[in-house]
This record gives sequence, structure tokens and C-alpha cells, in this order.
Amino acid sequence: FPFPYTPYLIQERFMEALYGALEAGRVGIFESPTGTGKSLSLICGALSWLRDFEEKKQQEEARLLALEENDQEGKKPGQLPSAELGHPGSKDTAGEPDWVTAFVQKKEERDMVDRLKEEQIRRKKREERLEKIRHNVQLKYAAKRKRFEEDETKRLLQLSKEVLSEGTGLDVVEQLDHNEEELILAEYESDEEKKGVSGLEDDDDLEEDHVTKIYYCSRTHSQLSQFVREVQKSPFGKDTRLVSLGSRQSLCVNEEVRRLGALQLINDRCMEMQKNKHEKKSDEEVEGKKRRVSRTVCPFYSYEQMQFLRDEVLVEVKDIEQLVALGRETKACPYYGSRYAIPAAQLVVLPYQMLLHEPTRNAAGIKLKDQVVIIDEAHNLIDTITCIHSAEVSGSQLCCAHSQLLQYMERYRKRLKAKNLMYIKQILYLLERFVATLGGNVNQNPNCQALSQTGTVLKSINDFLFQSQIDNINLFKVQRYCEKSLISRKLFGFVEHYGGPATAVKTNKENQKLAGLQNFLLTLQQGSDKEGDPPVEPESDQLRAASPLMQIEGFLSALTNANQDGRVILNRQGTVGQSSLKFLLLNPAVHFAKVVEECRAVIIAGGTMQPVADFREQLLSCAGMDPARVVEFSCGHVIPPENILPIILCSGPSNQQLEFTYQTRDLPQMMDETGRILCNLCNVVPGGVVCFFPSYEYQKQVYAHWEKTGLLTRLATKKKIFQEPKKANQVEQVLVEYAKCIKRCKQAGGQMTGALLLSVVGGKMSEGINFSDELGRCVIMVGMPYPNIKSPELQEKMTWLDRTMPRAAGQAPSSVLIENLCMKAVNQSIGRAIRHQKDFASILLLDHRYARPAIFNKLPQWIRERTQVKPAFGSAFAELRKVRTFLFCTR
Repeated sequence: FPFPYTPYLIQERFMEALYGALEAGRVGIFESPTGTGKSLSLICGALSWLRDFEEKKQQEEARLLALEENDQEGKKPGQLPSAELGHPGSKDTAGEPDWVTAFVQKKEERDMVDRLKEEQIRRKKREERLEKIRHNVQLKYAAKRKRFEEDETKRLLQLSKEVLSEGTGLDVVEQLDHNEEELILAEYESDEEKKGVSGLEDDDDLEEDHVTKIYYCSRTHSQLSQFVREVQKSPFGKDTRLVSLGSRQSLCVNEEVRRLGALQLINDRCMEMQKNKHEKKSDEEVEGKKRRVSRTVCPFYSYEQMQFLRDEVLVEVKDIEQLVALGRETKACPYYGSRYAIPAAQLVVLPYQMLLHEPTRNAAGIKLKDQVVIIDEAHNLIDTITCIHSAEVSGSQLCCAHSQLLQYMERYRKRLKAKNLMYIKQILYLLERFVATLGGNVNQNPNCQALSQTGTVLKSINDFLFQSQIDNINLFKVQRYCEKSLISRKLFGFVEHYGGPATAVKTNKENQKLAGLQNFLLTLQQGSDKEGDPPVEPESDQLRAASPLMQIEGFLSALTNANQDGRVILNRQGTVGQSSLKFLLLNPAVHFAKVVEECRAVIIAGGTMQPVADFREQLLSCAGMDPARVVEFSCGHVIPPENILPIILCSGPSNQQLEFTYQTRDLPQMMDETGRILCNLCNVVPGGVVCFFPSYEYQKQVYAHWEKTGLLTRLATKKKIFQEPKKANQVEQVLVEYAKCIKRCKQAGGQMTGALLLSVVGGKMSEGINFSDELGRCVIMVGMPYPNIKSPELQEKMTWLDRTMPRAAGQAPSSVLIENLCMKAVNQSIGRAIRHQKDFASILLLDHRYARPAIFNKLPQWIRERTQVKPAFGSAFAELRKVRTFLFCTR
């Protein structure tokens, strides 16, 4: 395998296993710990396979074309091939005469050869075009000059039109300024009325045949950019046609649109501008009429320039940032330009949502048939699919949307067509019924309506529709109308136009957070407590409160895409405003099945994939996958065995058994024992110590207890104490201070030896943040972070699993799920410490239950192989002192 340096043995094994899985068309679950060069192994293994596959394909094509040429040369004019002459009496096994079978076979071969010839011509044209761009600098300048000339011509034309149109006036029902004119909904035609009129994106280029390619997806744009940089450094960096895909929010270069901030607003504005561009021609045809409204079009949506950008992208590997810079320079839209590059690309790099959400996938022009998909950082894949296809709306948002839409309808009633009024009334009725289902009245302030009945109720989709009395409304048509008419965008503009501080459409400050306007995909991508939550600023709160209809569209979309495995959760809290409706997907496999069925091969990869049973059972088995098609690969770490010391500690310094159950963890003696363990460790462990607690609440409780008993003061003599903040925008600051403190202490060499960071499992610091080298010489896990089994959502999931899945090794599927969720969280947290070959750290699991075989076997293999179980604290402490002595001697 080509590699930028001599690979580790485990990297060679990884690449061999990956190559084999792709060649055999398997579904692979690949685990390679962080710090072992997983990205490079994926790149070099997968692209080596693709290169060989393309070579074999071209050899086969050449062979078939050569055969065809020989046939043509060997055949005399007017002479039929011997097979076609045949024997009148002879028949094949299907009962057809031989000459008929031969004729059909010959026709199929001829058709295939014709297809191959066409493909060859297209490939040669593409290669010639890209080669010309690669070497001809003058071509780039010519394109740029032409673009500037066109811009100048457009500007002068626009000035001329403005001069001519001065003083003409508008003859309309009501005088509205230009900005308000754009808020009015255009006349709506449903799909049935259009009779299949082609959409905006039916383009010849999108119809180009897709070459065999690899789709690589990961969770965040920063992870994707990192992957692209690895490709650039690899031996394949120069001759791989790679395209990076992203949302409009990441790729838009039109500053007017970018300023809108929220993804749904950017999407809607972009679609509106495209629509305006396509309607411009028909507008020009009726220019003689008096009604003339200038509609804004996007200057970057130029087909010629996007073609140029597409070719530039295919010539040289670029990440998202470089793609955006190129878009600005060439005055071409990177969002659409990159999509035009998909058919010819060999490697497509994209975020999870674009691949796993079918409507998004189709809109982007992604075709998975016979392609390869690699899903990296896939430890949370099941949760991700569930979240992408779930959605939640609050009572506050429902009432706010109703108020806004009602005012919009009243304001423009005379200007709206009958069909628009009909759909608006249907949406108002839906909002009214949703609020009534929560127990409230849509016409009253949601925050002043106290609910007599509180609690959580789960309902099937049909039961919810019947109870809400909306089963007589076609939700598919309403959802389609929302999508096509861009009503939420118009409503947002209306609220911006009239929404002063005293207007009725504003919600009070307390509930502004609830009226989020990002569409459900983005909201769910980030999750409530996951890494990457955007910083919550007061201004953005105000912006979000302005358009709750966007969030409600997400809820309708989830309802219309639902199957029998969907549930609606009615969460009734103190007031209507605090209550919510949530769509919950119980079976993510129904959406993943489509990916697996279409693809040639699928690779699910991650640094910590244990326990893998979840992937096998909940995703692959439920998707109808043949177990024989699934392969698993797990490799060790590149660090020497002595560089890691994992210990399961069963009791503390005062022989208190360590068992942090919900019943025992609040006991003062358990909190004291935890503090004593930390005090002892901080005496011998240099640098940074990271201690994970099961929840924010428990961390606060323990901290307050230590403060009261004076234990915190004792700890602070050796390590400066930091706590993980709840707000995402404060995490970076805490980490910087933590790192600075460790560096200072190391240089000063005084009594203070470093810092102690109190973190939370599932918080911002348990995923995506590296505690390498001095930042994490010891990672401590306090107790076992089991999820809250009283959560109605989790209870419903457990009931569904017990009903649909077989028992495994005598265990109910629901109890296996709880155990796996706990151990996934543990593995993610403890994997933060070792990040490269020369790193070293100790890992302490404080709970005797970790020693139980069922739990112990769910630890990552590379940690499990080196783990020591210590019944008493003394022997564990002796091991830690030994490691400290060894490390100080070898440094």
C-alpha cells in the first residue's frame, strides 16, 4: 500500500482488512484507537482498492472492445455468424431456438459495447478538460476577465433600467415598498397541477454518469477538513478527484445571505433567489404590463462560473475553507459548484446528515448505487440516525407561530391567492389542535396557562393524529406547501419588518430559547448536550424567537416520513409554553437499510466501537442484513504496554467498597472515599488529572460536599481545580486555563504539580477533546454512567427492543441496551488520554462492578488486555507509584 511513511504493523493489517472488505462487498465494523493513524489507513487502503478497481474495469473494457473489433473484421459482408444461422430444429433449455438466444445475446453485447464506447469518450473528454485546466494558467485568467466584463455589463444594464423606470409608479391593490413586496407569497401550484414540470435542479450535468467512488462522512466540518488535509499529505493527494460537500451555511459566499445566520433562513433565501432567477425570463416577457417588481437574484449562481469552479475542484484536492475562498475568487457558488463535481469525483467528503437523511441525499444529487460508503467517528451512529429523524416543538413555539401567521394573513389577505389562504388556514388549524392536545388555548399567552395534568404520554402516530382531530388533513400536502412556498422565510421577513419590541409576535425572554429557528436537522445534529452546541447569545435568542414556524416544519416533516416505529411524546410541564411535542424514531435501521442495500460496501469506523453488539443487532440485523456479509476488525494501540496502566479499583483507602448506584452514591462516606482517592492520586501523578462524573448534578453535589468537609482545600494544595462548564462557549476558555496552569507548574517545579479537571460523561469534554501528554496523565471514572431509565423515551425504546429483538445470552435486549449505552460513554471518556505513540497515562475505574465479565468484556481490547483488577487501594496505589518512578527515570 502506498503510504507517506513506513506504516505500523497494525496500519498494514487495517488496510489489508479494509481492502478485502471493499473487494468482497462487505459491511465492515472497523475499530482503530485514536493515535494509531486511522485516517491515513482509511485513505490509503480505500484509495488503493479504488485505483485497482478502476484499472481492472478499464482492462475489461479494453478486452470487450477488442473482441468487438475482431468480430467486425472477421465478419464478411452479408454473412451471418454461424450461431445466427443455427439449426432450425435445435432448441435451448428455455425452449427458445438457438438462433433466437444467440441473437438476443449478441444484441446485449452490442449495447454493452456501445455504452462502453460512450463512457470512454466521456472519460477522455473529462480528462482532457481537467488536464488543460491543470496546466493552462492563461485559461484561468481568460475566464476571470470574461467574468469581470459580464459583471460590468450587468451593472450598466441595471443602471439603465433604473433610469428608464423612474416615475412609472406601481398600479397595484395596495402601495407597498419593495422590501415588503417580497414578503408576499407567490401563487402556489401543487405537484399535481404542474404535471411534472422539471425542477430547478434538473440539469444535464447532474445527469452525468457517476463513476465508482467512495463517500467518506464524519460528524463535524472540522473533522472533515482534517481528513482532507490527510488526503493532501498522502501519496494519493495529487491525482485524486476529491470534492467536499457541506451545508449552505458552510459554503455560501453571498454576504447578504450569510448574514441571516441560521441554516433554515439561509436555505430558504437561497431557494428564493434561485426561483427569482428562473422566473426572471417570464417576468421579462410581461414587462409591458405595469406591475413590475424587481426580485433579487444571486450573483454567484452562474452556471458557466459554477462549471469552472467544478473543474477547479476536481483538478486539485481542496477542503471546505479552500473551496469557499475559490468561490469568492471565481464569483461562483461553492454549494452548487461542488454538487456539479459529484458525478466525476472519486472521493466525496461530506457530513453525516447529507448521507444519512434520504431527502437531503437526493437533493444533493448523491447516488449510492454500487458505491462505497465509509462512516468515520461512528461510535454514535445509532443516536445520530435517531436524532436526524426526530424533531421537537414547544408549546411556546406553537402559540408564537399561530400568532405570527394570523397577523401575516390579516395584513396581506387582499394580496394572497385563494390557494395560499387555504393552506395558511390549514396550518393555523394544525397549530391550534397541537396546542389543544397539550391542554392549552392557542389564543392565550402560553406562559400564563398552567396545566392541570402534567407528565409524559407516548402515542403512536395514528393515535396522535386522531386525538388531535387532524386525521382529515393531508399532512403530506401541507408539508410540501411549506417547503415549496417558503412560507417560513416570508413569515420571518414579516416579523423582522414589523417585530418591534412591543409587538405581539415576540415571546418573553424566558422562552426565547424555546422558539429556535434552526431547522430540525441542525438542531438534532448538535444535540442538547453534545459537543458543538453553538454559543447562546442574547441577540441570537431574539432572532430565533422570530420564526418558530421553521421548527414546526421540521416536526411535520418527521411526522410525514414516519413509519410504524415512530412515536409522538406529549411532554406536559407546568405551563403550555414549557410543554412540548416530540417525534421519536425507535428503529433507526429502516433509514440505514436503504444505504446498505444500495451500496457495494459500507465501512463503519471509529476509535472506540465497543460494544459492537449494538451495531450488529440494532442497525444491521434490523435492516435485514445477512450476518455473513458483516465483518469486524479491531486492532491494538501503537503504544508500548508499559505506557498505559488501566486499574479497576474495588475499594478505597478506608476499605469502603466502591459501588456508585443511585441509592449509594449520595452517601457522605462514598463522596469522602472518592475525595480521599483523588487526594492520594494527586500526590503522585504529575501534570493533569481528569476526573469524570456520571452527571453535572452529581459533580456539583460532590464538589459542594468536599467544600464543606475541607477536602477541596487539601486537593487544592497539589492541583488547581477546574470544573467543566455547562455552556459550550466557555469550554475553550476553561481548557486554555487548565493547560496554562499545568505548563506553569511544570516550569516552576514547586508544591503545586498541575491541575485537576472535574468533567462529566457525555459532556463537552468526554468527546472530541484530546487530553494528550501532560494534559491527561491520569483519567478517573467515578462510578458507572448508566442512563436515566425513568426517561419515557428510553422506556419506550426498551419496550420496543424487548418486543422485537431476541434475548442474547439469557439477557433481555433492554438490559443489554442500558449496559451498552453506559460502556459506550465510559470508553469514549477514558480514550481521551492516549493520543499518540509516545504518550502515557493511567486509567482508574472506581467501581467494583467493572470487574464483572459482562462489563469487563465491553472495554476496548487494547485497554482490556492491560487492565488490572485491584480489590484494595494499597496495591493499586503501589502500582501508580511504580509507574511514576519508572517514568521519571526514563524521561
